[in-house]
Amino acid sequence: MSLYEILCEEDVVQSINDNLEILLNYIPELKLIIGFEHRNKGHFLNVWDHTLLALSLSENNFDERLVLLLHDIGKSIAYQEKEDGTRSFHGHPQASAEIAYKILKRLDFSENYINKICYYIKNHDNVISDDLIQNNFEDALFLYKVQYCDSLAHNPDILEKKKKYLKRIKEKLKYKK
Repeated sequence: MSLYEILCEEDVVQSINDNLEILLNYIPELKLIIGFEHRNKGHFLNVWDHTLLALSLSENNFDERLVLLLHDIGKSIAYQEKEDGTRSFHGHPQASAEIAYKILKRLDFSENYINKICYYIKNHDNVISDDLIQNNFEDALFLYKVQYCDSLAHNPDILEKKKKYLKRIKEKLKYKK
């Protein structure tokens, strides 16, 4: 089964679970996040389960699902351990994009495609600006979809701020259409 087939099944989480060994042959770096604990109030799941939940909320779109699969892959190396045992993950989008670049290069994707996917990974936590909406609507819309899935896979107890942000961006995107 190809990576495309695994990620484009209707039930993507079931497909990943059924084909995990194959997926890990394509992307062995995923082993770094399986069971890796967030240990912070923003998350209630480990990094892998957060990734699967985000994927379960996605549209059946290979690019979107590939970005979500890899968006936090750098967390296991780009974390800061605090004295109280909690973790923060400053710099993880950049680390994730760098790891994703190597993975996608190894899997023989084109340079343009790799750069596009890595752009989304690198920017998955950034605020979608009015400039981006005005000047590159497609990128803004794609980032919104990724951020929507990622945000809703965070701790439900602290989602209100994220939901307000997503609602505001959705309104701006509707207005631009």
